[in-house]
Amino acid sequence: MPPPSSSRVCIAVLTKAPVPGLVKTRLIPAIGAHAAAVLHERLTERAVMTALAADVGPVTLWCAPDATHPTFLHLAAKRHITLRPQPAGDLGVRMLAASAERGPVLIIGSDCPALAATHLREAALALRNGSDVVLIPADDGGYVMVGTRAIQPALFAGINWGTETVLGETRARIQEQRLVLTEQPPLWDVDTENDLRRLEREYPELKL
Repeated sequence: MPPPSSSRVCIAVLTKAPVPGLVKTRLIPAIGAHAAAVLHERLTERAVMTALAADVGPVTLWCAPDATHPTFLHLAAKRHITLRPQPAGDLGVRMLAASAERGPVLIIGSDCPALAATHLREAALALRNGSDVVLIPADDGGYVMVGTRAIQPALFAGINWGTETVLGETRARIQEQRLVLTEQPPLWDVDTENDLRRLEREYPELKL
């Protein structure tokens, strides 16, 4: 039975502490480690604000390596969110932990400035209406959001994370598990210098 149309859908935001040299590493040759960390911090706050604006349920910021970085503490004090440390393990392990909330969950990262509250509301509605999984593909072969109506370990184990096959592998798992999938149109995330130039054109408020 699908959950009631008014039931809450939790949102989990996965992010890393904005430590220079450890985040947005593919952009460091172009803009330097400090600027890359500043950009990551701005994108994380934007993701949190988008999740809160969706207003579909409680928002949790899953933090790596832990939840003690001043950026995380500031966000928690400033916004109505919960902080949790990400567990050790690959991305699948960390997303599975985030998906283990009671009831439907939407999982997002902090790399997609194009992700809007309307996308999250539509995804939440799809889960409420009976879809088992909701995906927003990324242009690079991954995805920028995954939502599950109930915990689905098969979607997060044995995937070649960080490759262009992630979306295809995930779709195959969904089919194998005979789950009902809703896909929204693809979006883009910020990984390369070309993405950075697009970010500066389309989201000047995030410009460094």
